[in-house]
Amino acid sequence: MENIRWPRMIALVDMNAFFASIEQADYPEWQGLPVGVTNGRTGTCIITCSYEARAYGIKTGMRIKEARQLCPDFIQVPARPERYVEVSTRIMAALEDITPRVEVFSVDEAFLELTDCQRLWGSAGRMGHLIKQTVHKVSGLSCSVGVSGDKTTAKYAAKLNKPDGLCIIPPWEAQQRLAPVPVTELCGISTGIGRFLAERGVHTCGDMKKLPIGELAQRFGNPGRRIWYMCQGQDPEKLVTQVPAPKSIGHGKVVPPNTRDRAVIHTWLLHMSEKVATRLRRHALEACKFSIGLRTSQGWAGDTLKTAFPTQDGGRIMMLCELVLGEYWDGEGIFQVQVTALHPQPKGQQLSLFGYDTRKVDAFNQVMDCVNERYGEFVLAPARLLKRSDMPNVIAPAWKPFGHRKTI
Repeated sequence: MENIRWPRMIALVDMNAFFASIEQADYPEWQGLPVGVTNGRTGTCIITCSYEARAYGIKTGMRIKEARQLCPDFIQVPARPERYVEVSTRIMAALEDITPRVEVFSVDEAFLELTDCQRLWGSAGRMGHLIKQTVHKVSGLSCSVGVSGDKTTAKYAAKLNKPDGLCIIPPWEAQQRLAPVPVTELCGISTGIGRFLAERGVHTCGDMKKLPIGELAQRFGNPGRRIWYMCQGQDPEKLVTQVPAPKSIGHGKVVPPNTRDRAVIHTWLLHMSEKVATRLRRHALEACKFSIGLRTSQGWAGDTLKTAFPTQDGGRIMMLCELVLGEYWDGEGIFQVQVTALHPQPKGQQLSLFGYDTRKVDAFNQVMDCVNERYGEFVLAPARLLKRSDMPNVIAPAWKPFGHRKTI
């Protein structure tokens, strides 16, 4: 079995309690103790926690108050996203020494295409251990690794022996191993799709044989076809190693609950407008269509508005936010704001006979960006942002160590 060459070999690297593990590594006095990371010192919700904390029943998404009831010695640690990104970037670069085909799935997960590396590195077991050793060497942290013949089965395998585990499911065993597994345990099958399948008698992966692939394809298109194969241990999805051009660039932030103070809402919207504009400029992009949202107790209010000409200036984006405040806000409590640039394009791509002169604004923004890049975000910023939220940035779910996804 050790010497059998697999027709396809995929590994999934999953860091163990990544943020909490970094904190414990950087602060040895916290090793072996129940640690939970929150968004800033004033954060009330746990982003992630150490395995020592999990032993008390503490979990991601839990409130600090509830965590302290379960464990009075619980240690709250403010998140340091810049540090987590630094460690992740180092890990992802090291993994490329094993194989050049690495898909960064998230800040703490990556797929590795190992099919053509078998002659170089050996069996799945040897490569699994090599991956774990490589990660530990560059970060001092442990990880769990799953190896199989497709992405979905590899990801499922990675979580079977956590923490610090290695699980290998040969492709010829994948269908049998997945058969008793509930379909909703596979990555990509949400509760909505799970409900659709349950209504048709599909509860486990083994039940999927009862359902014609055409029925899933008719309801969900190509993703439906992929789900059918995923449950058979034959996920056809290839690794995605290139980041496609952005369809949107957005930022949102939770405001103090039930905020009705217009000045506070204005400041939060300006904060998000400037963050969106900074990212557009960083990647030489601009947009003329922006989605502005205000979340109330009844749901989202807002609209998609357009500027006369493409822009990457926070002030012009903020003008749209002010229009939304005037048209769609009736004084009800706000819980979150969101500003998103839609369909950004390379700057200067769209020429206009009647365009306005942006040279002065561009020069000002260039100076501001240079100062902030050197000395820290918003060191130079509109005066109103002195009253912005003191909550730290967070890592975007689709973070990548390169391109427009390299952001927090």
